[in-house]
Amino acid sequence: MNTDELHSFLNEKAAYYEQPYFLESDPIQIPHQLSELLEHDPYRFILHHQKKDLTDLKPFVHRTFNGIDFCYFITALRHIYLHHGGLEEAFTKNPKAHSMEMNIHHFRSIFFELAHEKRTEKHVADPLRGSAAKRINMFLRWMVRESKKGVDFGLWSRITPAQLSCPLDVHSGNVARSLGLLKRKQNDQKAVMELDNALRKLDPIDPVKYDYALFGLGVFEGFS
Repeated sequence: MNTDELHSFLNEKAAYYEQPYFLESDPIQIPHQLSELLEHDPYRFILHHQKKDLTDLKPFVHRTFNGIDFCYFITALRHIYLHHGGLEEAFTKNPKAHSMEMNIHHFRSIFFELAHEKRTEKHVADPLRGSAAKRINMFLRWMVRESKKGVDFGLWSRITPAQLSCPLDVHSGNVARSLGLLKRKQNDQKAVMELDNALRKLDPIDPVKYDYALFGLGVFEGFS
């Protein structure tokens, strides 16, 4: 398909998949259910927990993320809220940056300011080390893009959707390659930057809306 046809096709698919039913198959369903986690108030728990409150978290295991990591995340987040102005502030060292690459790196630096086990560092990606930082880019999409369609939250105002990157994974990467939006074979930071450039040509104001199209085409339609 030509550029105009591709533009129309992706706009149609992005609108189709950015709907509340999308929550059933996307990790964003978890923050939409926050009342069920951490004593029904995660923010209060993070700010006011005592060391003894972390005891129940120590047996936690999810894949390679264990209780040691979980407890450090709680501690580090409280440190950020108390000493760095909160998460939005931590991610906006340069609020006018063209992309979030350096801001993510800065966030990671302050996240690991406290004493921690080296193993925990693998759970927070650094794009300056080549990582696609899928989970962080997904989180930023949730927090920055508007909430009118009932999927993302639109809670932050210091970052614009134009600065965001597509949360690149196997599904979105394969679809992007099939559509000629991405040539690089690895799903790394260089691939993220290449895909960003292609998507910003289609929509310079909100390029990451196409995450819905790429993910939906790959997961629900088996597009290749």
